[in-house]
Amino acid sequence: MNTTRYDVVIIGGGAAGLSAATTLLRALRSVLVIDSGAPRNAPAAGIHGFLSRDGMPPSEFLSIGRGEVLSYGGAVIDGEAVSARRNPEGFEVILDDGRSFAARRLLLTTGLTDEFPAIDGLREQWGKGVVHCPYCHGWEIRGQRIGVLGTGPMSVHQALLFRQWSPKITLFLNDTVEPTDEEWGNLAARAVTVVDGAVESVDTIGGALTGLTLRQGHSFDVQALAVGTRMESRSTLLESLGLTSQVHASGAGRFIEADGAGATAARGVYAAGNVSNLMAQVVTAAAEGVMAGARINADLVEEETRWAVQGHFGPFSAASEAAVSRIVLGDRRHGFDVGDKFRGIGPAAAVERS
Repeated sequence: MNTTRYDVVIIGGGAAGLSAATTLLRALRSVLVIDSGAPRNAPAAGIHGFLSRDGMPPSEFLSIGRGEVLSYGGAVIDGEAVSARRNPEGFEVILDDGRSFAARRLLLTTGLTDEFPAIDGLREQWGKGVVHCPYCHGWEIRGQRIGVLGTGPMSVHQALLFRQWSPKITLFLNDTVEPTDEEWGNLAARAVTVVDGAVESVDTIGGALTGLTLRQGHSFDVQALAVGTRMESRSTLLESLGLTSQVHASGAGRFIEADGAGATAARGVYAAGNVSNLMAQVVTAAAEGVMAGARINADLVEEETRWAVQGHFGPFSAASEAAVSRIVLGDRRHGFDVGDKFRGIGPAAAVERS
């Protein structure tokens, strides 16, 4: 089976992956981006916090990014990468349709998935009436009646954050959150309403969120709901390479550990964006992709320099070949022996004296 080879295969075609691809292509590298077409922010109306791209629909942002990758000679394909394995030349990536591609380096930018509490109507409102990040969505819901659904230890912090955007914040403990004495004091000082009891459903009319209903039947009018989901990096692919996800210190989910330039514990494997940074916004993921691309290129340059040094000074260098020739041929030159009479003098002199 013929396998197309690239300097770098990038798995994941979001902000991090496309930014890394562009950086590498501008460094004259051959790059393939494999994208499954399931971006986390697909339900959102627009991206925010990205200078010059504020409010742009995610699909438009990705389309422009793909176009830039293609303009530099990169390859982008739609597909699901299901496994990767190491080989003497680097890595082989296998897709669910049987196609395979080889790479000297591998970059994972597959993002994450959000796990939701089992509440009727919640998932359907994700990216609409249900939001998660005040810096992504706070401006759009400023001044509204905002509910914060208790899902874990960070929910009190989330309620206090959203208080910056509206004075009408209600924290629903949802039989999950138990504020400390200090947190109760903070909530009271910021006039955050607190409601006890498990949430049964997210209520809507005509597709718009209108409120929450508790299991005991009480309903509350809210115009937007903030939810801290459990975030799981899409990293199953890396298990075959010896990498496993780690629990985030905040308890918010699991991620692939990488250094500041994207290098993981597995040699030649890099990660960027939400797969390694659960809190990264779009602009952050794009920046991490640029950093990872630059690091990968530097890694490849170091490898190519080692190859060049081995070729210049190694066992098959010009100097080594000359030394071997002297050992094997002695005074013979160009395949003939000048004989003892002329040994030690050049061929021209040997002809004159013959």
